[in-house]
Amino acid sequence: MKVKSYNQKIFIIFYTILIVATISCNNQRKSNKENQIIHTKTDSKLLKYTTGVRAFLEDSKGNIWFGSFNEGVCLLQNGKFQYFTTENGLSHNQVRNIYEDKNGIIWFECGKGLSIYDGKKISIYKQRNYDSTKQWKLADSDLWFKGDEIEGYNKLENNPGVYQYDGKKLSYRTFPVTPKSEDERRFGYSISTPFLKSKNGTIWFGTYKALIGYNGSDFKIITDEYLGLNGENGFLHIRGLFEDSKGNLWIANNGKGVLVYDGKEAINFTAQQKLKKEDTKDNSLERAFSIGEDTSGNIWLGTVESGVWKYDGNSVKNFTNDDGLESKHILTIYKSKQGELWLGGANPSGVFIFNGKSFERKY
Repeated sequence: MKVKSYNQKIFIIFYTILIVATISCNNQRKSNKENQIIHTKTDSKLLKYTTGVRAFLEDSKGNIWFGSFNEGVCLLQNGKFQYFTTENGLSHNQVRNIYEDKNGIIWFECGKGLSIYDGKKISIYKQRNYDSTKQWKLADSDLWFKGDEIEGYNKLENNPGVYQYDGKKLSYRTFPVTPKSEDERRFGYSISTPFLKSKNGTIWFGTYKALIGYNGSDFKIITDEYLGLNGENGFLHIRGLFEDSKGNLWIANNGKGVLVYDGKEAINFTAQQKLKKEDTKDNSLERAFSIGEDTSGNIWLGTVESGVWKYDGNSVKNFTNDDGLESKHILTIYKSKQGELWLGGANPSGVFIFNGKSFERKY
């Protein structure tokens, strides 16, 4: 009987250990799945993205973030790449813009919705306020985000507009516009660029069919009608927005070319430089997509199909694959804290920098 009792005790102990081990393994697998971080090979210095690099951010801790066209976001920390997707807390795998708020929280403006990184994990940001849609106001540290849909607006948003984050609350603000057609409702006033705070304090929002500015009291809305466009001579399709060191607004328009607005009137830079398709047998500057300025004051203009163009104030020069720029489509241009211009490319994907003569891939 003692042997039988002893064997029973051994069986109970063994069975208990087995159950604990099984639960522990299951929890570990679950934890790994929820917090999965995909690492590239330790000797790799290049991003593994194939769909394009759409956004950059150097955060206050010295980390670099790369938003992809459709593959999530990547963190470069201590020389290692870490990749995050919807499996790790992103609301959508298209990451259009990346910002850091005054508290050090990293925000990801995705194709759908918003996500944040608190230093430990990425999670979807769900809080929204729709009680003050017309109560526009400005503060120095505000962040602004597109609507929650890939294009158009949902039932809660109800009208075209943007989300404003004041450090405490995320509130929806509607634009003072009325869509005139189903196309405008679905597409026209959808945010298509990062928000831009100009030197005079005006906040500018690039939408596909209009440039909308707010200075704290009044709105400035630049549309096809304002520019005298009627379809026959072109129309707006805004994809990039930038203010240069002289205070001029540069508008990258995919189809019409580059527009420059000095606060009073807008000129068609592409037409002025005779770089429309009808003017040149080579690459044109009509399908503009992104804009940046280097430390010497040169303006760089990224396109959909003809690489990047450099304007030195007098002449324009085109850089393509022959100059080491492998990507024809430059999705974004970002100035690093060291003053380098990083070009986020697609087809093929990568991050490219200019060494003074030609381009080379950095990430």
